[in-house]
Amino acid sequence: MSLTERRKAATQLEIARAAAALFAEHGSDGTTAESIAERAGVSLRTFYRYFRTKQDAVAPLLNFGARRWQDLLAETPDDVPLPEALERAAQRAMTVREADEAGSLEWTRGLLRAAVDDPALRTVWATVNQDSEQQLLPLLAQRIGAEPTDLRVRLTAAAATTAIRVAVETWAAAETESPPVADLAAHCMRNLTAGLA
Repeated sequence: MSLTERRKAATQLEIARAAAALFAEHGSDGTTAESIAERAGVSLRTFYRYFRTKQDAVAPLLNFGARRWQDLLAETPDDVPLPEALERAAQRAMTVREADEAGSLEWTRGLLRAAVDDPALRTVWATVNQDSEQQLLPLLAQRIGAEPTDLRVRLTAAAATTAIRVAVETWAAAETESPPVADLAAHCMRNLTAGLA
């Protein structure tokens, strides 16, 4: 990645963090492109150079989380059975170790709560999950020695992505103290991938 690409990615992520914080604090109606740009310390013109809408601005942050658990899966030794590897990666990805990670999870909670009343935010969330599923295909294909188009690979990618999505949505919607999101992710992954060989 070139220096220009790294700067662009860093700016997008900074805008995404600002957007997520504002959505979490003020909901969709109380968040504007102007307020996001101001919080991120960029001009409104810069905001629109990177994103079409205020809702689109959160996608880099959500994508970052999806890539994190896939990276952890890729690091899992090949001799670990696939269901166990998926569960381990999900649990590790959702375990909070630093203050930044706790902040990112709280932003995600706020985003998903705001998405209940914002179809555009729900669309961004659905797109991030669909993209995550597609990115998982080659990783799973390599792991089980099949083509990415193989039905087993596609079903595993769909189940794993759904497990993460349902865990995060369940955790975000809980009004009372729910189990940690890492435990929910492991539970969902275990149940949705139980039939894998």
